[in-house]
Amino acid sequence: MILLNRLILSPNCPLSQCFPIHHRLNPNYNSSSMAIASPSTPTFSASFRCTRAQSTRFFLRSAASIRSHRTRRCRLTISSGLNSSKPSDAGGSVSPDNGDLQYELQHEFSPQRSKGSPVFVTLPVDVVNYSGKVRRWKTMLQSFRALAAAGVEGVVMEVWWGLVEREEPGVYNWQGYIDIVALARRCGLKVQAVMAFHQCGTGPGDPYWIPLPQWVLEEMKRDPDLAFSDRLGRRNTEYLSLGCDILPVLHGRSPIQTYADFMRNFRDTFRPFLGLTITVIQVGMGPASELRYPSCSSHKLTRTWQSHELGEFQCYDKYMLASLNACAREIGMHEWGNGGPIGTENLTHNPEHTEFFKSNGSWNTPYGKFFLEWYSRMLLLHGERICKEAESIFRGIEVNKLAKVAGIHWHYGTQSHPSELTAGYYNTWIRDGYLPIIRMFCRYGFTLCCTCFEMQDADEKQKNPVSSPEGFLRQLLLNARICGIPLTGENSGASLDDKSFRQVLRMSKFYSDGLENLPFSFNFVRMGKDLFQYDNWVRFTRFVRQMSNGNNFRAKLDFGMKVAAACPC
Repeated sequence: MILLNRLILSPNCPLSQCFPIHHRLNPNYNSSSMAIASPSTPTFSASFRCTRAQSTRFFLRSAASIRSHRTRRCRLTISSGLNSSKPSDAGGSVSPDNGDLQYELQHEFSPQRSKGSPVFVTLPVDVVNYSGKVRRWKTMLQSFRALAAAGVEGVVMEVWWGLVEREEPGVYNWQGYIDIVALARRCGLKVQAVMAFHQCGTGPGDPYWIPLPQWVLEEMKRDPDLAFSDRLGRRNTEYLSLGCDILPVLHGRSPIQTYADFMRNFRDTFRPFLGLTITVIQVGMGPASELRYPSCSSHKLTRTWQSHELGEFQCYDKYMLASLNACAREIGMHEWGNGGPIGTENLTHNPEHTEFFKSNGSWNTPYGKFFLEWYSRMLLLHGERICKEAESIFRGIEVNKLAKVAGIHWHYGTQSHPSELTAGYYNTWIRDGYLPIIRMFCRYGFTLCCTCFEMQDADEKQKNPVSSPEGFLRQLLLNARICGIPLTGENSGASLDDKSFRQVLRMSKFYSDGLENLPFSFNFVRMGKDLFQYDNWVRFTRFVRQMSNGNNFRAKLDFGMKVAAACPC
């Protein structure tokens, strides 16, 4: 039997070969350096030193209460090589020798977790490489320690299907993710694990390219209709078509069965960590782990407001068409089952110049309502199938389950909300398309995750008059309050200015004000070298403290309506 931080593993456990993790991650690690301190309440101070010509010093002093009996005194240097594949001696680190900014953090390693809203930080996409090993482990260790000292609750770890089950079905390589979880535990951080069943990046030339598993791509070559298709015949391989959700198209298994087997193997492999270090399981349900169609490429999604992209309906693979045709025949309207709407025009067209999306367009006709109800219902059914599997797999385990909705706001000020419609959200000025999704998450005990928390209408409307990230987010937050569902917020871009952080605080209060029993947390996306730059780090740590203490911030709220904190789910 192996004992690690009160975690006992049997010899047959899949994790037993990876401990003690410090021997694998750091060959120079000396276990005798771990100091066992008395359970008194120490203080810690953090100093950041700038080695430029005019150095700057500042000290953060705060009281920290001990969560465990172990206290470790650490001295570390934060590297800025998180987004670089260079080794630390090849110009990817911060050191006095290259004239960059160096931070030294000296503290009693006993991170404080205050009551309030915990903050998590999403790890770099490429934290695990194709060989299943942790990249830049030394930088990662230093970064984890800095996050813990700043009061961050934990990290968000994307677990890529295309890396874990890469070569052949049913063969999983979890080793890199095991190392990260063990490293987080060692540093006193929690972990949110994202079951990422989608593609990352744009192609082999993308430094963050992670495709679907090779054996899945081979199946797609044999049957191209496993991929989504738009009206122009363009295939999208970011995520498997949900039209084949329950068909045995993957070596005798359906996609839903394949996702369930992946989650089940994850549960069995990481069982010693579940509820202790791994506290949240986010279940991917589409591109970018969001419950949506790939109406436009994910890499463009964060900047689509610049082109006002409408998106394309993804219903032209044979499996989606078969479902549409069957529904049309059911109501005796055979001609409605031959494909998506006509008159959607160009991706970047003004919606008022299209026959379908304009204010008095066919989206609000009997045909439009039929199609949009079918299209959104298929997405909702896909989400429910995955929620049902996840609820069954993680039943009885003390982890929170989380699902994410996309923040598509650039046509929110129009009547038809075209970019939301093509993504699968039947949300218009006369219909709430998010409440059915939130109710479904509520039924299966999921937490809702949504983005755009740092965005403000005043900024976005200067670029796009019909955009409204605040309007979109308020609609989701009010629905979440009505349903009494826990919430996790995210930022859309890596904004590190005070204005963005203040907006996150404001919107978090919009949701949680007056609701004592509905937890809120925030995921900062994502960790990189910019986060540890001097001014950014000062702002970020201040934000973490403000989130931890709800009494530090008060927002003026005007809901315009009274909402109940219970949902007839």
